[in-house]
Amino acid sequence: MNKTYQPQKVEKNIYSMWEKGKYFTPKIDPKKKPFTITIPLPNVTGGLHTGHAMFVVEDIMARYHRMLGKPTLWLPGFDHASIAVEYLVSKQLTKEGKNKQEIGREEFLKRAHQFADDSKKYIREQLKLLGFSLDWTREAYTMDKIRTQAVEEAFNRLYKKGLIYQGERIINWCPTCQTALSDLENVHEEEKGKLYYIKYGPITIATTRPETMFADVAVAIHPENKNYKNLVGKKVPLPLTRRQIPVITDEAVDLEFGTGALKITPVHDELDFEIGERHHLESLVAIGPDGKLTKLTGKYAGLLVNEAREKVVQDLKKQGLIEKIEDYEHSIGHCQRCGCITEPLISKQWFIKIKPLAEKAIKAVKKGQIKIIPKRFKKVYFNWMENIHDWCISRQLWWGHKIPLKGEEDILDTWFSSALWPISVFGWPKKTKDLDYFYPTTVRETGYDILFFWVAREIMMCLEMTGEIPFEIVYLHGLVRDEKGQKFSKTKGIGFDPLEIIEKHGADALRMAMVVGNPPGNDLKIEEDKVIAYRNFCNKIWNIGRFIIGKLEEKDLSKYDDLPSYSNSLKGLTNEDNEIVKDLEKLIKSTTKLIEKYRFDLAAEGIYHFLWHRFADEYIEYSKKRIDKGETNPLIILRYVYFNCLKLLHPFMPFVTEEVWLKFPKKTKDPIIISKWPK
Repeated sequence: MNKTYQPQKVEKNIYSMWEKGKYFTPKIDPKKKPFTITIPLPNVTGGLHTGHAMFVVEDIMARYHRMLGKPTLWLPGFDHASIAVEYLVSKQLTKEGKNKQEIGREEFLKRAHQFADDSKKYIREQLKLLGFSLDWTREAYTMDKIRTQAVEEAFNRLYKKGLIYQGERIINWCPTCQTALSDLENVHEEEKGKLYYIKYGPITIATTRPETMFADVAVAIHPENKNYKNLVGKKVPLPLTRRQIPVITDEAVDLEFGTGALKITPVHDELDFEIGERHHLESLVAIGPDGKLTKLTGKYAGLLVNEAREKVVQDLKKQGLIEKIEDYEHSIGHCQRCGCITEPLISKQWFIKIKPLAEKAIKAVKKGQIKIIPKRFKKVYFNWMENIHDWCISRQLWWGHKIPLKGEEDILDTWFSSALWPISVFGWPKKTKDLDYFYPTTVRETGYDILFFWVAREIMMCLEMTGEIPFEIVYLHGLVRDEKGQKFSKTKGIGFDPLEIIEKHGADALRMAMVVGNPPGNDLKIEEDKVIAYRNFCNKIWNIGRFIIGKLEEKDLSKYDDLPSYSNSLKGLTNEDNEIVKDLEKLIKSTTKLIEKYRFDLAAEGIYHFLWHRFADEYIEYSKKRIDKGETNPLIILRYVYFNCLKLLHPFMPFVTEEVWLKFPKKTKDPIIISKWPK
């Protein structure tokens, strides 16, 4: 053995050996309950960032249950990521001086398919380099034939049941991506702005958006507003126009905001839209889908929102119609993908009546059929599900699943297909052997930030389609952030490629850095120094193995491989021998218990401290003199304890444990990946 562990020289060969041995592909055994996870499908948007290395907790689960002897399936796959891919391919075209309209739909889709295929190839390589024991024989993709059939079947079932409908509603519109967004994809961020107090004749209104005033159709006050009660039923002049608009009352108006009077622009505000519907008000459009002001605004037509706001305010000041301007911090919607400020617009879209589906999903968690870890996210789950709005599922894009109705050009929201992932991966709607055996799955493991985007929708859709829960456990990990606290994001270019870290320090070091100090649901800041610390731990594991193998020389101790306990079988054991075995027993119990409780962080930390400090620093140092005297007992104990430590550590650091395991002389030739978990 070399003096130092060299992961770059061994990791690919070991992974290849695992694949050739078909150790990732479980056999269906009706006598055994399987352990099943489907991967949180990566978007085909170029490659993974280090945040995706958090999938390591799934590999820990898979390897642990595989060693327990359960048929274990960790199923890989990819998401076609409609908005993100369309955005990235469009950016490529812009660099070439083109746009998607110029090249046409057919050519654009060719480019998108190629982009997705290239991404899948690269991501697949990344997942393998991370050591993930995924069953590649069952790889799935949300745009492949089987998954497309599942999407069409689910849509048709919901449509026939009256749960999918088309209607004109106010939606979130992204002027850059040129598509509708769901409420979840419209990310609200606090921003500093201005609150403008504008005189509408005898009444003053406060607004953050004076540029939308050209589409105002009324001024609303609360019924208890005494200041303007005498104006109800009358008309007031609309500034910068020749129009007059009525003053109405509505209980939705906030008495405490501004002057207690609200300008009503149904097309450009959700609350205004609701008030407009109640009072049968006209819908006028001041801002178009391109994010520019429309012809309705007269001389301001064609201006972008911020530019128009500035000019409108200037003109209002000239006419003495601005009473005052205040600094104001408020929440503004942004497109989750491109980051641009979204516009509320009335648009004809497809929706799912989501409350009937949500009620079943709420019951499943309340009854304990689905357990959420950490528990604190149950409250968050219930709060969102109990106040849920209908889901806008149509998107004005080219890349994705077309809505399966004649004459429809819109596509479905990406989350529609990924909500079916736990069943579509097994061939649903067909009744396959895999669906019958592996579904419901055991665990859904993912970041807490997509509890609603994905997990809640999986629960709703799969319950509706099959009558069964999609998984028994929801384990939510925290987000990986950079030094500034920003969430890692491929689309936004935040984070770094795990391949660079693996090339420098090895996959095991990165895996441990992702796990230790990372309890469920808590965010993690990852820095290279932490990875380096666990690269040193890899060397420690390697050197312990090198020391023991070197001391064994020609001694054949394989007859001790199957001994359950040395204390009953060996004579002349010292107190130190017995103590290290007892401490190992405690470690086995605690590690098993912690993994079962999903505290992978504490399990990894416990093994680290035992192996480095208790075993290496204390027992190995103690045993050296006895070994030099020719005693066999300390070698047997060293070998026994080390073998068990390698097994305990294998789910966390699979490469170095496998490489050392295979170098030891022993009865079995089987790799550690299919060895039995210590008892």
